[in-house]
Amino acid sequence: MNILILGAGQVGSSMAAALAKENNDITVVDTDPRRLSELREKIDLRTVHGFASHPRVLTHAGAEDADMVVAVTSSDEVNMVACEVAATLFNTPTRIARVRQSDYLRRPELFSPQRLAIDVLISPEALVCRHVQRLIEYPGALQVLDFAEGRAQLVGIRALSGGALVGHQLKELPDHLPPGVEARVVAIFREGRPLTPEGDTIIAENDDVFFLSDKRNIRAVMAEMRMAEKPAKRVMLAGGGNIGKALAQALEKSYYVKLIERSRERVRQVAEDLETAIVLSGDCADEDLLIEENIDQTDVYCAMTNDDEANILSAMLAKRLGARRTISLINRPAYADLVESGAIDIAVSPQQITLSAMLSHVRQGNMAQVHTLRRGAAEAIEAIAVGERGSSPLVGRRIDEVVLPPGSIIGGLVRGERFLQAHHDTVIERDDHVIVFVTNRRHVREVELLFRARPTAI
Repeated sequence: MNILILGAGQVGSSMAAALAKENNDITVVDTDPRRLSELREKIDLRTVHGFASHPRVLTHAGAEDADMVVAVTSSDEVNMVACEVAATLFNTPTRIARVRQSDYLRRPELFSPQRLAIDVLISPEALVCRHVQRLIEYPGALQVLDFAEGRAQLVGIRALSGGALVGHQLKELPDHLPPGVEARVVAIFREGRPLTPEGDTIIAENDDVFFLSDKRNIRAVMAEMRMAEKPAKRVMLAGGGNIGKALAQALEKSYYVKLIERSRERVRQVAEDLETAIVLSGDCADEDLLIEENIDQTDVYCAMTNDDEANILSAMLAKRLGARRTISLINRPAYADLVESGAIDIAVSPQQITLSAMLSHVRQGNMAQVHTLRRGAAEAIEAIAVGERGSSPLVGRRIDEVVLPPGSIIGGLVRGERFLQAHHDTVIERDDHVIVFVTNRRHVREVELLFRARPTAI
């Protein structure tokens, strides 16, 4: 696929790196020659220096031959205009734009097909907010992903001493669960390395276990991997930027929320838009302030500023002072890997979350949703089975008849309104939404081919 990425910032660079590995032809446009030079040194791609929405620059970048334009510059206005130019002048088939300002997002009529020529609208702040909400909703979860409009969920959790299944074989899981509750363990990571889950695989302490189940059964399955934690009641947020404010608005009706912001002017702005959350003026790394605000009684501390170092330090401090759980927003992947195994419970990467939202539109085959996991090393894919038995590698076949690439596993199906747990004798039907976990992204292309019907002979 010929993909034109506008913007070489953190999101654009992450997308370029991920998509270039999959034999796509990537061209990146940016106004910063240094960023473009660094990209060329690391990745096999083409770069163009210039203003992303200018027709001359897009022409030079090859927009007339592009299958897709992904506009992720730091300017909402440039992203929107670039999509409009790509549609009007070059008839680019697919146009994706990142839009961050809430003033635009509150006016969905702007993005109707009759208005701006944007096929897919991505809001990183909204995506990160929803991601963190899920983590707060399920204490102990490392990642919570929705499939089929929430009818199924994939949950990552670290197995700890005290979990009923820790030290036992996977085939014992059905005996531990309540009647009618089913779950499929689709991946296990031990010391960072993936293990293929088999019936005789023993769950060890500190394993990262990913399982798929009906949303109603998630808590019951989590309790098998670690002692059940009390639901969160008190949440403290550091940072009153777009993400911090949006998260406070989403949480304040269900939790007791405090938000710390350094800028006094921003404190006033945020306080006017919140109803019950308490907004404090101060430094999130001020030990005296955290103690005064009862950090030791806080269930979840979320560091959501735009400064990685500030987030890391304040989250570590909050944990040392007694916060039960800490979540930190971290943009640099190297930082995330370093801190997550230490005092910070979960490192959230806006780039990976945004990349996941875009991948389902980039992937070939009938992709409904794509989520990246393990810093992009693995993927969870929801795709639609198409064709007939004679033209499809999936339709009309039992799951044990499907030839999957190494390290891949079918976790479940969504058929109509029902979520079906995957068993070896489950037959895949046309239009089923099939959820596949791929532990090695090198095999994603092989999975895509399973969901593309072949022409049948007459």
